[in-house]
Amino acid sequence: MPAKDLLTITHVSPSQEWLESRNEPIIEPDQSIIDPHHHFSEHWGGYFLKELVRDLKSGHKLCGTVYVQCGLAYRESGPDYLKPVGETEAVMSIVESIPAEYQELNIAAGIIGHADLSMGESVDEILEAHIRVAGDRFKGIRDSGAWNSDFRHGVLPRPQRGLFLDRQFQLGFSRLHKQGLSFESWVYHHQLDELLALARAFPETPIMINHIGAPLGVGPYKDKRAEVMEQWKPMMKALSACHNVYVKLGGLGTAVFGYHFNELPVAPSSEVLAEAWGPYFNTCIDLFGADRCMFESNFPVDRSISSYHVLWNAFKRVVSSASSSEKDALFHNNAARFYKLPVPLIKSAV
Repeated sequence: MPAKDLLTITHVSPSQEWLESRNEPIIEPDQSIIDPHHHFSEHWGGYFLKELVRDLKSGHKLCGTVYVQCGLAYRESGPDYLKPVGETEAVMSIVESIPAEYQELNIAAGIIGHADLSMGESVDEILEAHIRVAGDRFKGIRDSGAWNSDFRHGVLPRPQRGLFLDRQFQLGFSRLHKQGLSFESWVYHHQLDELLALARAFPETPIMINHIGAPLGVGPYKDKRAEVMEQWKPMMKALSACHNVYVKLGGLGTAVFGYHFNELPVAPSSEVLAEAWGPYFNTCIDLFGADRCMFESNFPVDRSISSYHVLWNAFKRVVSSASSSEKDALFHNNAARFYKLPVPLIKSAV
């Protein structure tokens, strides 16, 4: 039987002119923020130190960032299993080049890399190589399990089906806690049961759900948001009972979510984004609590639908009625604690 033709979900990078077609005053400019999820990459229109600094300085009060793997600058020689260490080397090279006037931004104060956890216990060699390169900045591993039978998406190779349930993968996963590392989970909503099994099997390992667990809006899920919500929410509720699991609120500019804001003649306002995404974010906060959720930019991927300052305005609109302590947790303190970043916690006013 011939292989099934897969739909390819592609990312669209808008022009800077389109992004700048929407300009807004900064909401709550004194709110301290740690951005716990961004990339450097040639993909998605290109995004490196110059572009990141421009965004971090666009009006919100950024106090630190966490870099998350995306396949940047893997080594071109040596054993294949060690090639992902090149990404950590590249990020450290960028960090070491940051001018003194931008040091207060604490760029890549935490670094998430990649290792093939399917190597089982021998993955220690890779984990230790990352740690040698980045020291205390190295915080964890992302090993994507995002798989769907109907489409392919992303700049990295398509993972095997059911990766998180694989015995060898779980043996490799067991090494994370022993190395003091966390795990970043990127799976689609119909795979959250696989993540749940992993979280229950390894309750001592901190797990971060990337991009709210990806309730899909493409392929067979196109125009079925209510139906997808009914599938996604119970799984997130089950995951919320695992106290080692946290959630990143963001990433909905990723193409698999199926939003088409980039097709508008003018970039969407923060009100429009908050209205579309608020039900998902508020569901996560209701289930996990304000102490296990954190907002993320996912830039430059989410630059497909918004400029940096409008995106963070949208997040602030979603939780406009939250208390000061809840906002400090969602925007700053939770990221600082989860990733053990060298930044002071915000002491909220009583």
